[in-house]
Amino acid sequence: MNKLGAYLAGKLGPKQTGFQVALGELTIEVKRDSIPEVIAFLRDDARCRFGCLIDICGADYPERDERFDVVYHLLSPWLNQRIRVRATARAETPVPSIVELFPAANWFEREAYDLYGILFEGHPDLRRLLTDYGFQGHPLRKDFPLTGFVELRYDDELKRVVYEPVKLMQEYRSFDFLSPWEGMDTAIPGDEKAGEAPDRKGEP
Repeated sequence: MNKLGAYLAGKLGPKQTGFQVALGELTIEVKRDSIPEVIAFLRDDARCRFGCLIDICGADYPERDERFDVVYHLLSPWLNQRIRVRATARAETPVPSIVELFPAANWFEREAYDLYGILFEGHPDLRRLLTDYGFQGHPLRKDFPLTGFVELRYDDELKRVVYEPVKLMQEYRSFDFLSPWEGMDTAIPGDEKAGEAPDRKGEP
């Protein structure tokens, strides 16, 4: 992985700002505007052949000037190796889209836009993917309030769509890890044997 990182540093030049190997995985850091060129090189270069886009995700560090990390995960099935490409971006600064290079990036970029508010320049249809059209804010930002914004859901009792404040909370639960089928009213065949005393007949 270190050899590949050094090879990429020589080939990409100033487009790559650094690399690191941790837990056997290579991460290269690149300039935001160079993302399409870097991804195209990783896909087409004979020593790389990262022809499979696994994921595009974000990470939020609101204390930084460029608060977002935009992270691309690529796989080379031919060479059996993985790479992570990372760039930084501000909330108002668009990141070049790679949909033309990998059509699978379409929904990944929409998800990052929906959950983090990361903008992708050149995306053919950049709109929310997981939340509804009237949703306010971006749920995976660190400054997203646990309550206060509005969400939409279908109410079975009222038989209509209702809007209500977002509440991201979970009641305390005591989990019994020895009983994974907690909550079932009927016994599962075989469970009755757990309470029976072992048959010691025939033991010396």
